[in-house]
Amino acid sequence: MTARYEEGVLHMLAGLLEINHLLAFEHLPREVNRHAEMAGLHHVTVFLTDLRQEVLREMTGPGPDAQAGSPRHYAVEGTGAGRAFQLGMVVPHSGEGPDRHRWWIPLLDGTERLGVMEVSGADEEPSTLGGALLLASLVSLLLVSRSASSDAYPQLRRTQPMAIAAEMQWSLMPPQTYADDFVVISAVLEPAYRIGGDAFDYAIAGEVVHLAVFDSMGHDASAGVGAILAVAAYRQHRRRDRDLVETTEAMERFLIEQLGRERFVTGVLADLNTRTGELSWVNRGHPAPIIIRGSRWSTHPECPPAHPMGTDLGVAATLCRVQLEPGDRIVLYTDGVTEARNEAGEMFGIERFTDFLIRHHTDRLPVPETLRRLVRGLMRHHGEDLADDTTVLLAEWVGPGSADPRRPEDLVGLPHWRTAKP
Repeated sequence: MTARYEEGVLHMLAGLLEINHLLAFEHLPREVNRHAEMAGLHHVTVFLTDLRQEVLREMTGPGPDAQAGSPRHYAVEGTGAGRAFQLGMVVPHSGEGPDRHRWWIPLLDGTERLGVMEVSGADEEPSTLGGALLLASLVSLLLVSRSASSDAYPQLRRTQPMAIAAEMQWSLMPPQTYADDFVVISAVLEPAYRIGGDAFDYAIAGEVVHLAVFDSMGHDASAGVGAILAVAAYRQHRRRDRDLVETTEAMERFLIEQLGRERFVTGVLADLNTRTGELSWVNRGHPAPIIIRGSRWSTHPECPPAHPMGTDLGVAATLCRVQLEPGDRIVLYTDGVTEARNEAGEMFGIERFTDFLIRHHTDRLPVPETLRRLVRGLMRHHGEDLADDTTVLLAEWVGPGSADPRRPEDLVGLPHWRTAKP
């Protein structure tokens, strides 16, 4: 960058950071454009993905800003904007006039995909694109910092009404994607607007990653309450450094205390040591985890399941362990995945499920994009309407010396100054 351009970029970023403390979510498009001009960037438009990651919808502003024209939207499938979102790549597209150089740039909160940003510049120098990438990073942070206090953000992300149980569930979930130098985690839940009793959770604690998937009996608001109680109890006890067996036993006591024995929750709770690759887990009446290695091998490691939490049937919980290899993927899921049926009554099945994950890993797609496409495949198989909650949590242990040396940034699709061909 030239000294003059560097100064413009610095003023752009510093100005946005300075006003952030009092910036309303709805005023973000206006202020981003005003400050982008300082770095020679123009016509900045923010597009946010919907909950199902099927469409990218333009974020306008309040009042006159919103009336300036009909908000645009782009499908995630088959568009340049969607390609930038899916692959985490900067996608150029041509414009007109002095700002004929335009780019679609992914918007990421850490590694969580928020949407894309369209931006124009007077030239295609690397410094101009570099300034646009810095702006995209800051815009993502501003979006997240303002979204918790705004109803405009969840409204933009919805394409249909949301059930009350789903409102509860989504407010509880951690980000759907996380990555660091040792592990990549991504998860999906469907039907997004009608989930009832499914939930996932994860957290990082030093060298250990905690992973869990739960399925509460039923498919209504009461099932949602059971899942919320299970996640809350899980978090409380793991934060007291209880081991996995103690945690599930304490969770069961709490669920019986709150819900009696009329409702139960199944689940798998796991700990992954990200330095050694040792995976330990407990199964409480739930489908067994899957471990996928390379492009042709998968296994369901043996581990005796205990009874579902809340039934108090007296089947002792067993702590099971397995040693992973770098590049291994751990898959936790609920039975809505494998038991989804098409009109002919054919189940999606465990074999088709694992084959799908292996095939898309071989295609070297980002992990969150693999799960997005998995959900689309499930929906097509089930006639676009899932009868049961479906949750998949996939964690890939990067580890040292992987036979498939993909970096964490490649696994989640970070832009990294790369550009795709138009």
